Amino acid sequence: MKDKITIYPNYLGGEVKIPPSKSMAHRYIIGAALSEQEVIIKNIEASKDIEATLEVMYNLGVDFYRIAEADGTLTLVIEGNGKNFKLRNKVFNCNESGSTLRFLIPLLLLFSDEVIVEGKGKLGERPLNVYYEIMQEQGIDFTNDQGRLPLVLESGRELLQPGHFKVRGDISSQFITGLLYALPLLDGDSVIEMTTTLESRPYIDLTIKALADFDIVIENEDYRVFRIAGNQKYSSGVYEVEGDYSQLAFFAVAGAIGQKEIRCTGLDRHSLQGDKVIIDIMKEMGADIEEITGGFVFRPSKTRGTVIDIRECPDLVPALSVLACLSEGETRIINGERLKIKESNRLESTSKELMKMGANILIGDDSLTINGVESFSGGAVDSWNDHRVAMSLGVASQRALEPLVLTGANSVAKSYPRFWSDFVKLGGKISE
Repeated sequence: MKDKITIYPNYLGGEVKIPPSKSMAHRYIIGAALSEQEVIIKNIEASKDIEATLEVMYNLGVDFYRIAEADGTLTLVIEGNGKNFKLRNKVFNCNESGSTLRFLIPLLLLFSDEVIVEGKGKLGERPLNVYYEIMQEQGIDFTNDQGRLPLVLESGRELLQPGHFKVRGDISSQFITGLLYALPLLDGDSVIEMTTTLESRPYIDLTIKALADFDIVIENEDYRVFRIAGNQKYSSGVYEVEGDYSQLAFFAVAGAIGQKEIRCTGLDRHSLQGDKVIIDIMKEMGADIEEITGGFVFRPSKTRGTVIDIRECPDLVPALSVLACLSEGETRIINGERLKIKESNRLESTSKELMKMGANILIGDDSLTINGVESFSGGAVDSWNDHRVAMSLGVASQRALEPLVLTGANSVAKSYPRFWSDFVKLGGKISE
């Protein structure tokens, strides 16, 4: 598909299987790599972020092969090597994946070969100070470009040692996850203590669940202290990745703002994913939602504004902003500070593109105030190379009076490569 497409207003309807959770796929792949036996992982979406994690695990000496399934997903068979890494390439390119980057770095501190960590796009600007402080405290030699990538870990450096790690919890839970994967492999016990309130707690729940599936035990003391015994071993098994609630959000909103129902399947209604709150938020706004086996039905609804605290679910902002724009009254989206360090500054990118289409949005320092309108205009819009912005604009096109010309359509490959294919299957009309 060309990166610039025209999207014609047309209501979506029908059934779609929601793609597998990127968050859980990262976690299972890394757990499998750290096992000393064969691990099978079913229901993998070959997005750019997942490919980045597979590439860095391969560089660590992990072997795997893929089985293409009829539904377009992959089954991965991974031969783990524990912490006996066999470096294939000293350059680790994390592409644009923040999870890959932050989950990888603690593993690179388990051996002393020189490695170079690179990234693309805005990834190089994402903060890594939590790890830099740990490395400085433990005397681990490294260099970077004024705090940005590339990060060079020097040959013959000190290795990560067990200990008491004091970590900020209000920057990203990904740092905690990275440490929780590496620390069980050390020779002694460790403690991670939060120095601020831990945000995005559901992501830590996903990490602890994934680790438990590999028989790694983490003691969680009210998200303030995590105790990790050393000398643990990752077990093997067969795992299946559940559907992704952050991707559900787009077709959920599409069903609510359209004229036809959309059935979304492939989901675990008991999931620990924080983005599952999309269901509660939409119900509070008046959306007509029915629970079905393995998913939900979203029906055309007259929704109303509300106050949405996005601190624990920032990835929902692009989709919810579209819903808020077409809801009666005012919606306030608050506590969105961390949206500034995503693939784009999503407070700005989401709002400015919707405002081009006639939306009434006031951008605050960490908030959005949105007053509802009846419909969108058409015109030229841009994804800012942000997959979630691109998908939200696609959904918004249903209520546009004229076609949208979207630049950056291929950004969806970062998390949901089949998005436009599913969009068309549901009745969306696009041309290149």
